[in-house]
Amino acid sequence: MKKRYAVIAGAAALALTITGCGRAETPTGQGSAAGNPVNTGAAASGTLEVWAMGAEGDELKAVTDKFMTANPGVKVNVTSIPWSSAHDKFVSAAAANVLPDVAQVGTTWVAELAQQIDPTPSNFDTTKFLEGAQKTTVVNGTSLGVPWYVETRVVYYNKAVAAKAGVTADPTTWDEFFAMVKAMKEKGGAKYGISMLPGGEGSWQTVLPLMWSAGGKINTDDAKTWTFDDPKNVEGLKFYQDFFSQGLANKAPVGDTLVADFASGKVPMFISGPWMMSGVETTGKMKKDDYGVFAMPTKVSGASFIGGSNLAVFKSTKNRDTAWKLVDYLTQSQTQVEWFKTIGDLPSVKTALADPAVTGDAKFAVFAEQLKTAYAPPSVATWEQVAKQFDSTVEKVTRTGADPDASLKALQQQATSVGMG
Repeated sequence: MKKRYAVIAGAAALALTITGCGRAETPTGQGSAAGNPVNTGAAASGTLEVWAMGAEGDELKAVTDKFMTANPGVKVNVTSIPWSSAHDKFVSAAAANVLPDVAQVGTTWVAELAQQIDPTPSNFDTTKFLEGAQKTTVVNGTSLGVPWYVETRVVYYNKAVAAKAGVTADPTTWDEFFAMVKAMKEKGGAKYGISMLPGGEGSWQTVLPLMWSAGGKINTDDAKTWTFDDPKNVEGLKFYQDFFSQGLANKAPVGDTLVADFASGKVPMFISGPWMMSGVETTGKMKKDDYGVFAMPTKVSGASFIGGSNLAVFKSTKNRDTAWKLVDYLTQSQTQVEWFKTIGDLPSVKTALADPAVTGDAKFAVFAEQLKTAYAPPSVATWEQVAKQFDSTVEKVTRTGADPDASLKALQQQATSVGMG
């Protein structure tokens, strides 16, 4: 799940908090336990309450209206929830047993809401989804909901500044990437080579892929123990720190100026998802040929963070068959392609992701390729607590120059005290 450019811009646009969808760091099989089947032959009827966040919440009504046209006995009420209050709203609603019938749920929330989510019906086809995305629905061997859309992060760069800096090819390694960022400042005339979050909410989403790229892991394969103090994780955090310690990234960005600074060449690089193309082209007034994107650079392996959202039906629904019929409609290939055209969300359904509407755009193709090496944090109920501590660790390292090794050892102690749920 993510906060969209329309909701947060500037450096905050890179936060994209409370998200996680894709190949979980701790593998879980696609052939997981499923719930009771739904009656696919029954006519849909009754009223459904649906919650969705941000831009998805704003645009979803147009899709559910089509569902109601195809199913005249159904009334769907969509409630759009701001990202900033969504998590707390779900937690409060779960405690009070007033959850909706269907909702957009961030994949890092699935474990936290596991007791309330209806297991995916045994006759719902989950093989149509990207394997990594489907894995994020699995908690303790049971599939809870289905993937709705996916997204991942790549590097954006201003081509004019790159040309001035003498950059003639996209970097593929850490060393080449760092050299490019340095050249953008020293030769390209940029104030800072790249925009990165100096800690704060969601900063872990850029740091964690660097740890993975270095060969690190933040938990054991059995999802019982945190391993933040792995030396390879230290290497990833140190690499991130270097951009700040060498003056290539701003330790104290002010205001929502990401797109303006990118378009002007003041800060000609940033890491983000596919939705930022709209902001760059609309708000930044840049043409498609004025900027480029490339996959995250490689150390031991290539890695990026994968985000998105799942769709969940809650156990409290009084209209289970119709709720799952809506979920099925939203994850049909054609519906997903149309949703991509409307909002830019990458489809979770394999056939939709392979549609020319997606693959025909060279930039979107980079994102689709990056998905092959994109990962999510473990699906555990305590992740949100640990993520906040992770963000604080990143802030200390980037803003104050704290030692990455000592900082991750401290984070390891904090995470261990919280546990893995």
